[in-house]
Amino acid sequence: MEHSTRRIFHSILRGELYGTPNTKPLLSAIKIKAFYETQFLRNLKGFRFGCKNRIPLGIRMVPFFQSKIRQQSKIAIAVASSGIATTLLHGGRTAHSTLKVPLNLTPCEAPLCNISKCTGEAKVLQECKLIVWDKCTMAHKQALEALDRTLQDLRGNGKLMGGAVLLLAGDFHQTLPIIQKGTMADELKACLKASYLWRHVHKLELKTNMRVHLQGDAASGQFAQQLLSLGDGKIAADPTTGLITIPNNFCNIVDSIETFKTSVFPDIRRCFNDHKWLCERAILAPKNDSVNAINLQIQQQLPGVDVSYKSIDTVL
Repeated sequence: MEHSTRRIFHSILRGELYGTPNTKPLLSAIKIKAFYETQFLRNLKGFRFGCKNRIPLGIRMVPFFQSKIRQQSKIAIAVASSGIATTLLHGGRTAHSTLKVPLNLTPCEAPLCNISKCTGEAKVLQECKLIVWDKCTMAHKQALEALDRTLQDLRGNGKLMGGAVLLLAGDFHQTLPIIQKGTMADELKACLKASYLWRHVHKLELKTNMRVHLQGDAASGQFAQQLLSLGDGKIAADPTTGLITIPNNFCNIVDSIETFKTSVFPDIRRCFNDHKWLCERAILAPKNDSVNAINLQIQQQLPGVDVSYKSIDTVL
């Protein structure tokens, strides 16, 4: 790498070369950073873990890695643990769909992916140079171990992941593996960090929140820092109840669901056809029952006749 290019790259690492609140990031600098790191990926044995607790790695960095590999006429596979996350990856599919990870991993001590050597899926995995797994923290540790065994078998290579590079992207502040009727200890036991493969991980951490940095919004920066403190367990909890006290400036508390809906969707009967207006607001809830109830209440405010469309996932 030339001296000038290396200087730009190290400026990126130091957070000095991002642009201003009124300008976009320097695209060429971002590409240089992606190119530089791809050289490590191409020669790296094993796999890397990209920690996304500051910046969306899967959205911004992964496409550069994929493009670089594919530019060399090589195969790069992109998967994610959830269907929604796959829509943000170029050519992305769920890990269960692409890698044929078993749906029920608990009964078997050494599970394997359901891929035969004579299939097209096997040929792709035999020749691929890079596998990107986004939202990996949601995956069961045995899913990763099953992929490791399968790749070693398909590629005839006893090295980690059969000699292929696996780039994991995720944030342990977010959802861990869901264990039905399990305890928090069961979730931690199923987490990737509990796998024997974790000691081979080369961890990369992105520390700058680019959205806050570029927008120059001090309030957003403070809110982001509060979220990180909450995720890191730095907010003291009541020893009796286990509950935490939310700071006064963390959010606005309302006294009823009706007030909450009105504050998020004011005058919805007039603006419901404005797609841009709708895209700027959303209500999040921890449980599907709450989501369904709020959606029904909002739909009842809209003019017109309600129509229900049912989907069938079985062949008739």
